[in-house]
Amino acid sequence: MLNAIIVDDEEFARSSLYFLLQENCENVHIAGIAKSVNEARNLLNQHAIDLIFLDIAMPSENGFELIPQAQQANATVIFTTAYDQYALKAIKANALDYLLKPIDIDELKEAVHKAAKYIKLNKAENNRNESLKNLANDLNDRTTSIKKITLPSGQGYRLVDIDDIIHIEADSNYSVFHLANLEKIAVSKILKDYEEILPENRFVRIHKSSIVNLKFVKEYNSKNGLQVVLNNGETITVSRRRASDFFDKIKSYTNIQGEN
Repeated sequence: MLNAIIVDDEEFARSSLYFLLQENCENVHIAGIAKSVNEARNLLNQHAIDLIFLDIAMPSENGFELIPQAQQANATVIFTTAYDQYALKAIKANALDYLLKPIDIDELKEAVHKAAKYIKLNKAENNRNESLKNLANDLNDRTTSIKKITLPSGQGYRLVDIDDIIHIEADSNYSVFHLANLEKIAVSKILKDYEEILPENRFVRIHKSSIVNLKFVKEYNSKNGLQVVLNNGETITVSRRRASDFFDKIKSYTNIQGEN
């Protein structure tokens, strides 16, 4: 049984999530409901909480202000939010769970299932907390792009600086990250997920099975069709349909680097 709290300033959102959990998630016990971050802090002080359903946009203090207390309580967070493109990108980049309002029953069940599995394993808690810190940093400064992403690795998580990613290749339903230290990390997500997360001015999908970091492009040539040569010596083909986008972005990236 998971002890949970619901944190949301909207009465309808609180009550509807409560009833959805009551009807569909028998392993969740609602230990308290809070209308604000301050009320949520009090609940965390009064109860041992495993799981927090946390709204993002709230008056006075937004949901991210609760992150330090969530970390101290070792509570797993599932964010509940209306659509916010930047916030969702940051949440996805840190491999944290979220539910879009209005909440879908199947998505709720899946999120609770994943949270229960994570809590039971209780693996890599420090890395998970680091992901929460990184998310808070991302959202406190929306003028900059994502700097780090969290990669599920085995039973834990790896926080990776995007500057260290040379390229990402698709391998069936996995994405394999090739890092500057020559390490490879396989993640059970498709390439499109990372295409949506990573800064598009730096990371370019050059093939259905490849995303490259322009920082590591050593050269490109058309000897055997258009190809990109990376700093680690790997050569990757650029598909015809993606060639124009690649040229536009490498030109823009090169111009920006030249100005710095």
